[in-house]
Amino acid sequence: MRKLLPFLALAFLLAGPAFAKPVPEAVPVLKATPSQAQAAIWATRFLTRFHYKPMALDDAMSEKIFSRYLESLDADKLFFTAGDVERFGAWRDKLDDAIYDKDLTVPFAIFNVYEQRVAERVAHARALLARGFDFSKDESYDFDREKAAWAPDAAALDEIWRKRVKNDWLRLKLANKPDKDIRETLDKRYANYLDRVRQLNGEDVFQTFMNAYASSIEPHTNYLGPRASENFDIAMKLSLEGIGAVLQRDEDYTAIREIVPGGPAALSGKLKVGDRIVGVGQGENGPITDVIGWRLDDVVEKIRGPKDTTVRLEVQPVDAGPDGKHVTLALVRKKVSIEEQAAKKSIIEVEDGGHTRRIGVISLPTFYQDFDARRRGEADYKSATRDVEKLLVELKADKVDGVLVDLRNNGGGSLAEATDLTGLFVGKGPVVQVRNAGGRVEEEQSTRPAVWNGPLGVLVNRASASASEIFAAAMQDYGRGLIIGEPTFGKGTVQNLIDLDEVARNETPEYGEVKMTIAQFFRIDGGSTQLRGVTPDISFPLTVDAKDFGESSYENALPWTSIAPAKYTPVANLKPVIPALIERHDARVAKNVEWQNFESDLADLGKLRAEKTVSLNETARREQRDEQEARRKAREAAATPAVPVLDPAEKTREEIREAADPSAAHPAGPAHTGAAPTPAAPAGAGGAGSATPDASLVSPTDDGLQPDERSIQSDLKREQDAKKRRDVVLDEAAHILADEIGMVRANDKLAAEVLPHAALVPAGGVD
Repeated sequence: MRKLLPFLALAFLLAGPAFAKPVPEAVPVLKATPSQAQAAIWATRFLTRFHYKPMALDDAMSEKIFSRYLESLDADKLFFTAGDVERFGAWRDKLDDAIYDKDLTVPFAIFNVYEQRVAERVAHARALLARGFDFSKDESYDFDREKAAWAPDAAALDEIWRKRVKNDWLRLKLANKPDKDIRETLDKRYANYLDRVRQLNGEDVFQTFMNAYASSIEPHTNYLGPRASENFDIAMKLSLEGIGAVLQRDEDYTAIREIVPGGPAALSGKLKVGDRIVGVGQGENGPITDVIGWRLDDVVEKIRGPKDTTVRLEVQPVDAGPDGKHVTLALVRKKVSIEEQAAKKSIIEVEDGGHTRRIGVISLPTFYQDFDARRRGEADYKSATRDVEKLLVELKADKVDGVLVDLRNNGGGSLAEATDLTGLFVGKGPVVQVRNAGGRVEEEQSTRPAVWNGPLGVLVNRASASASEIFAAAMQDYGRGLIIGEPTFGKGTVQNLIDLDEVARNETPEYGEVKMTIAQFFRIDGGSTQLRGVTPDISFPLTVDAKDFGESSYENALPWTSIAPAKYTPVANLKPVIPALIERHDARVAKNVEWQNFESDLADLGKLRAEKTVSLNETARREQRDEQEARRKAREAAATPAVPVLDPAEKTREEIREAADPSAAHPAGPAHTGAAPTPAAPAGAGGAGSATPDASLVSPTDDGLQPDERSIQSDLKREQDAKKRRDVVLDEAAHILADEIGMVRANDKLAAEVLPHAALVPAGGVD
């Protein structure tokens, strides 16, 4: 569709009857920059020519972009009216022209109207607080608005927001907060929400629009602006150059949430958890810039910087009170490792028929690698495989009987790391097959010798994706390790980062990067993990439905397919032991009260997720909450006392309850100083329309607060309390592996079939 009239478009968007109210004077109207328009052209060249599933940027694609962009801005239809959308619709099939003409007026104008609508909704919500609510009425709130129709007019939105605010008030009321405190809390909450939206800048808007384009092709293609590109790189290499502190938003302030051991902040001894950073200066004598009210990632960017340079912080100490004296300190930035995302080990001891089985657990949150350091030839570059190899050597020295690799919630990372990690358990050979857009198939081969030849288990859940699925599938195809847990995510595609500034030969980063799907990977048996994921040998209860989370939840996911198998030889055959292991697992969990409680909590959560409405009648809500509380107490009374869990990536029942809390969205942090902060959710700014059940129906101890409304100390205590609970899933996986160890040690013939030849002598001695 040619040719777009940009100035008329902008005038119509901002001056039509539905847009009569002017944007507040304090809110600047955001506009695209020439570099953003050029970045869109560069991105389009790659997406239309070199993508695994190239699609033309035409009128049909424009309509997809339009729908996805509106969804990105207002997914739960809480701000735009049907009239707004109708007027936007005049450009439904013209966004392709906007990109090709380097004129992004329309997407920015739509965002500016969105920002205006947010201001109107927030003003309405705050006005409602002065009136109060009648909780004796029998009415309900429809919180799941993902598939709802656009509200016909502002009056209809007023009614939706009346019920939303009433629900927020009722949650706090059920937590025994007095009306005065409720009114103050909610007024501040809504004001902060508007502030976060107003803090969104042109880079956020452009990234949101370009992501609407990229993800319209397929789910794992994205556009990353310059700041997001830098953060992605930090997340992959697990290191940064900064002061070594984790920050989070605390009202209008940026506060210290955690101090990283060994970093400049920790070594200085001058910063404490809860301290507020009110100003940042560069160098020994640079002026201090006031950062009160700034968005978190802007503060992080000022603190981040090249190693061996100085940053000065003006700090309001936590123990000095709001009117206490500020202190100024200088810190020299250094390279800081993000150890909480690195591989970790622990040991679980399992009693089995008079024998104690020592199970070594390796928790791997992501498949990380510092690509730049490796290219530079640095000997100690950060690598998931290298870290796991060291841990395996240590576990062998600890004389463990088996190793359990915990990949729960591991969303993937480096394909090379998944390949190398596989080699630590099967040795040299093919790991995964990769087919490019031209149909050419290549094998990724491991060149590493095996480090661990003993009994092996791999624990996965629905959030185990991509590289995690490559590793788990290889272990299954080689017959090397038991796959335990839930069916995995189902992401069978390979992405590559295209640095648009490098392509354009820009010395200063301004165009960002495209993370583009370039290939599909296949198991060595010829099958694919795409859509189907990896099916465990021993299945655990589902924590989330496949239609709600996973590759199959995307309407434009690539289909499942298969190719010819690679030439490989299984190193063992676990099939003979699996039926007996399932039988023992079923018998054990049937008598395990903790496990039964876990399944009951999941069943309750499943029922809540199926609900689309919540009662706004106080009596009804109290009855529901009391019923939940009674069931919880009955379960916990029958359970054995909780013990500290040895694994750092546990998923507790309390966390499961909190997963259904609509206040869980935390757009302001936490974030590392210099690491990848939680991105400001362009457009939504986090949590405005979460389609989840009310938390008070899930957790009787719900306090009605959002995370940034609690004190940092309170939040940290909740985390510490959660870690004290037993991880029943990890515990049961360790028991299953211990069962296998007992079976093969009691039967030499079975051991010869189930274990690689190098593992026939038990690592921990002979029973």
